[in-house]
Amino acid sequence: MKKIECVIFDLDGTLLDSRECSIKATKAAFTEMGLKVPSEVVIEHYMGIPIEESFFKMSEQPLDQETATELIRVFRTYYQTYEESTLNVFPEIPHVLEILMKRKVPCFVVSSKKTAVVKRNLAAQNLVAFFEEIIGSDAVSHYKPHPEGINKVVTQYQFDPTRTIMVGDAIFDIQMGKAAGVKTIAVTWGSHDAKKLSAEKPDALAEAPQDILDYIYA
Repeated sequence: MKKIECVIFDLDGTLLDSRECSIKATKAAFTEMGLKVPSEVVIEHYMGIPIEESFFKMSEQPLDQETATELIRVFRTYYQTYEESTLNVFPEIPHVLEILMKRKVPCFVVSSKKTAVVKRNLAAQNLVAFFEEIIGSDAVSHYKPHPEGINKVVTQYQFDPTRTIMVGDAIFDIQMGKAAGVKTIAVTWGSHDAKKLSAEKPDALAEAPQDILDYIYA
């Protein structure tokens, strides 16, 4: 395989285990707003796209913009309350990032969260230094699975898309990577299972973080 020029990571479900935090904050927000609380299966399915879109999809009741705006505000308040006790880096992810840094492979994050929140979450796990740039949902006009986030990285840094890898745990990450013409690695420890991910035909399926390195340096 050609030498890889950069690796782009999703955040939640890929680098950080945010499942408990997301589910607790979503349930609390929907409850406070008097809305029917989505099931954990539904919440987990939509974790890969911004809440500005996912809340409309996961709510059984139609949401007007005013209600949605308040729901998002309430969710973010709960999320920040819960994140310190529930957000954790997945085991072996720091090792993967250390190896890539030692081998001078630039790493990036493209996330559905706001950029400032991504930085706050990474800083809490001492991971910020591993990344050249962080692109949150507020840095793009089109959300995942639109390829804008990846395209920004590839264009700005003049990377070869065929030597760029997108690593993510959700089908939206793989769809985004394919739309951008980059290689894709689907990880199975996040929100979507191996069967659902495999249906998107990623270039590789990683069942453990070490598999990411094995693919890159095969």
